[in-house]
Amino acid sequence: MAMRKQEEDVVFPSAAGIDVGASSHWVAVPRHLAEQAGCEPVREFGTMTDDLHALADWLRACGADTVALESTGVYWIPVYEVLERRGLIVWLVDARQMKYVPGRKSDVLDCQWLQKLMSLGLLRAAWRPGDDVCVVRAVVRQREVLLTEQGKWVQRMHKALVQMNLQLTEVLSDVMGQTGQAIIRAIVAGERDPKVLARHRHSRVKASEREIERALTGNWREEHLFGLAQALAMFDSLAQRLTECDAKLESLLAPLGRNDPDLEGPAKRRGKNTPSFDLRTALARWAGVDLTRINGLAVTSVLTILSEIGPDLSRFGSVKHFCSWLGLCPGTKVSGGKVLSARTRRSTNRARQALKLAAMSLSRNSSALGAFYRRLCARMDKPRANTAVAHKLARMVYFMLTRGEAFVDQGQQHYEEQQRQRSIAALKRRATALGYQVHPVQAAA
Repeated sequence: MAMRKQEEDVVFPSAAGIDVGASSHWVAVPRHLAEQAGCEPVREFGTMTDDLHALADWLRACGADTVALESTGVYWIPVYEVLERRGLIVWLVDARQMKYVPGRKSDVLDCQWLQKLMSLGLLRAAWRPGDDVCVVRAVVRQREVLLTEQGKWVQRMHKALVQMNLQLTEVLSDVMGQTGQAIIRAIVAGERDPKVLARHRHSRVKASEREIERALTGNWREEHLFGLAQALAMFDSLAQRLTECDAKLESLLAPLGRNDPDLEGPAKRRGKNTPSFDLRTALARWAGVDLTRINGLAVTSVLTILSEIGPDLSRFGSVKHFCSWLGLCPGTKVSGGKVLSARTRRSTNRARQALKLAAMSLSRNSSALGAFYRRLCARMDKPRANTAVAHKLARMVYFMLTRGEAFVDQGQQHYEEQQRQRSIAALKRRATALGYQVHPVQAAA
C-alpha cells in the first residue's frame, strides 16, 4: 500500500538529475528506466563536448525526457545548451532549494537526491530568457565589466596625482572630464609648468586658473609619472574596447526591432557612459514602448533591464510573480501564526539593482514618483523606501511591456492634491466614527 502511494506521488516519472562539476558530471536516472535499458542508474561523464553528447545519447537511450541540473557557477551553461539542442526538457534549479538537506555530501548522492526531488515535483525551474536576449545580455554585461575596470584605472590616476601632491580633485568635480583629461594628457606628454596646464581650463569650470595653478604645483617624481602614464594608457585601451562593445550592441539591437514606436517627449540627458548611437530608439523599437518615459529610468538603466528580462514577460503569471522574481516583494517567514520577518530576500539580480538605482535618483525629482519617494522617506528609513519605489517601478515596467501602455506623469502637484483629498476623507471617516463632523475653515468663516 505504501509503495502504491509512493508511485502515485511521482510527478515526473522519466526525470533525471545531474550534479554539475568542473571536471566531471554525475547523472542519475530512475531505477526502472535503468533496468529497462540494462544499465546502472548512476553514471559519470566528462566535461568535453563529445562527453556531453554521449551524456545526451545515454539519457535518450534510457528514456529520460526531463533533466534537472543545479546552477553551479558557469559550468552548467554548456550542459544546458547541449541537452536543450538534443530535445530534452532542462530545468535549471537554484542551489538554495537543496542546501537545507543534511548528509548529502558526495556527488553520487547529490545527483540521486536531485533526481528524487525532481521526480516528486518538489523543485522549481529558474527562468532563462531566449537566445536573442542572452546574446544581448552577454554584450551588456561585458560592457559593464569594462566600465568597472575603467573606473579602477581612474582611481589609480587619482592616486598617482595625490602622491605627487597635485590636488586636481579639489578644483575639478570630475577628473576625467574635458578639463581634467586635457591636463592629465598634457602632463603625460611632458608639460610641467602649472601656468600652462591651467590654461586647459574650460569656461564652465567654477575654479579659476589661479586656483588650478596652485593645485597643480607639486612634486614631479618619475615613478609616479610612470604610473600615471600607464593608467592613462589602460584607460584609453578600455575606451577602445567600449567602442567595440557599442558597435556590437548596435548591430545586435538593429534586427530585434518591431514597428517604430512613437517617441513622445524630449530625450533625457545623456550620461558620459551612454553608448554613442541612438540607444533610446533602438530599445523602444525592441520593447515596443519607450521605458525611458518613466521618471528615474535612464537609457542605460532600460538597457540593463531589457537585456536581463527581454521584452516578453509571458513567462510570469502576473505582476506579483514578476516582482517576486526580482526580489522586491516582502518575504514570508511565519511560525505559529506569528510573522517573524517580512524583509525582502537578498538578490544579485541586475534588473533589481538597476531599478533600485533608478528609485534612488528620484529623491529630488519634481514628478509624482519623486513626491511618492519623499513621502515614503518621511514614514520609514530610506533603504525601505528605496525598495518600495523600486517595486513600484517594476510594476510600471511590467504593465508597459505586457499591455503596451505609454507612461504619463501626472506631476507632483497632482499627486500631492490626491494625497490631500485622501487625508481629508480619512479625517471625515474618523470624525464620523467619533460622532463629529469636519468642515473646511473657509466654509465656516
